[in-house]
Amino acid sequence: MTRVVVVGDLMTDAVARAAYPLAKGSDTPAAVTMHGGGSGANVASWLAVEGVEVAFVGRRGSDVTGRNRDMELMGYGVDARLVMDAERPTGTCVVLVTHKGDRTMLSDPGANAALLPDDIPQDLFSPGAHMHLSGYSLLNEGSRKAAMHALTQARKAQMSISVDGGSSSPLKRMGAEPFLEWTQGARLLLINTDQAEVLTGRDQPDQAAKVLTAWYPQVVIKMGSDGALWYTNGRPEPITVPAEPVEKVIDGTGGGDAFTAGFLPPWLDGKPPAEALASGCALAAKAMAHIGARPAL
Repeated sequence: MTRVVVVGDLMTDAVARAAYPLAKGSDTPAAVTMHGGGSGANVASWLAVEGVEVAFVGRRGSDVTGRNRDMELMGYGVDARLVMDAERPTGTCVVLVTHKGDRTMLSDPGANAALLPDDIPQDLFSPGAHMHLSGYSLLNEGSRKAAMHALTQARKAQMSISVDGGSSSPLKRMGAEPFLEWTQGARLLLINTDQAEVLTGRDQPDQAAKVLTAWYPQVVIKMGSDGALWYTNGRPEPITVPAEPVEKVIDGTGGGDAFTAGFLPPWLDGKPPAEALASGCALAAKAMAHIGARPAL
């Protein structure tokens, strides 16, 4: 199985799950819990529990939460290559989950914003391995040079590369053109429908995917309850699979990251795209059935 190197963000998620509709300007009963998070770290964790040999490169604070996040990654079986920042705290994200499972996130990147090119271990980059880059590392100006350096090193090592779109709001603030330019050379782009619209101006996922193959050989668009699609140039239409049924969505946080971790192993093994999509949807459904973005330990 292909070794995967994930470069990206590490966070602590403070998840507040409301019991009732949010009462604006007043109090709403909620269950508040703390979990490991960060899109890159989430992908690495799900890959590890799926049996993939995976390393994660990131930056944490010297605080207790940073040490806890480091230990969690090791507990999942991730080769955690975390640089400790003496000045900045470990990143934190406040995740507001409505009584219906919808979520809104308030993020403080903390140490993630100081990821440096020198933090990227050269020994991880070798032919035959795969690098997955979290889009958040490109969207954050402080970590952008490190993300670009990781992309350069992966290209030099002739590794296959996948990139995700991070989040639609910061992607929109930054603009589509820089993102598309910076990620040239990636073999696979993984995004959701909102990010696809930001990058292409198309609100139909199949049309957006066709536009994006001008930049990427293969494109995957996650469509939530409508499943997911894969497209490459030369095909008349994208391949689509339905979403895996979820009896009750407990917390959608990390569902997209779990999808990525479910999709990559069969895709890297050369399995049919429909099989890889189905694997991604199955792992996403598993993630949404419990609180927190990481696998249950």
